Amino acid sequence: MTNSSLSRNAVLAALAAAALSLSGCYILPVAPDGQVYGYPATVPPPAPLGYSAPPSPATPLYSAPPPGPVPTVLQARLYPANDLAVQTGVIHGTVTNLMTGKGRFQLNYRGDTLTGEATRVDGDSRRGVASAYGAGGSYMSCEYQMHTLRQGAGSCTFSNGAKYQVHIGS
Repeated sequence: MTNSSLSRNAVLAALAAAALSLSGCYILPVAPDGQVYGYPATVPPPAPLGYSAPPSPATPLYSAPPPGPVPTVLQARLYPANDLAVQTGVIHGTVTNLMTGKGRFQLNYRGDTLTGEATRVDGDSRRGVASAYGAGGSYMSCEYQMHTLRQGAGSCTFSNGAKYQVHIGS
């Protein structure tokens, strides 16, 4: 054999060894919570080559995602409705609709971050109230009505007497 055929055979042998060493590997997409994408909880992902023992049914590899609605973050815009509110102008905030009849409300008012909750009123799935409080002592109360799961309107009054019309959603 010549030197060129020896080196070619060495390269082929190295490539074959690399291919065989990787043949038992699987690349599976994994969610941040460790669940494998694309496989329901009842079907285990494929086992690597050379592994014959099935996983124990008593020890699930992963669980299915929780059923039910997913919370949605909605934009809230508050427009001045009296002279006190005009001094501050339009206020922007967020409402996280938890899809359970409750939500979280947050906005910045005159340098104070107000946080609170929004709750639907019993007997009327569209009407609700929201309250928020800030560490600086500011607070607000709102009444609103949702026209869809992602859009609604209402009014808010702040602790200093400022009044706003609130628009929720896009």
